[in-house]
Amino acid sequence: MKFVMRPYHIISLGGYIVEWDFPYRNLIVVNKTSEPIKIEIPVFNEEWIQEHRDLGLDIIPVNKYDNYLSMWKKAHAELDKIRPKNE
Repeated sequence: MKFVMRPYHIISLGGYIVEWDFPYRNLIVVNKTSEPIKIEIPVFNEEWIQEHRDLGLDIIPVNKYDNYLSMWKKAHAELDKIRPKNE
């Protein structure tokens, strides 16, 4: 299944990780480009991360002991700095 990331948006893919032994509990995906980008969901393996970074997305893996909320807020603040005012 494909999902379209709108320009200058951020999403969390925790519910789309389907492998039990996946090393991250969540992935924060940030589209800092001015173009929509299609992503494949669900996430099955670690190669997914590099494949989607190659498309121009920022992928932030969230480990078991990471603070998800602070990572989300940091990524959102960085996105707000580059987001055009009319978006």
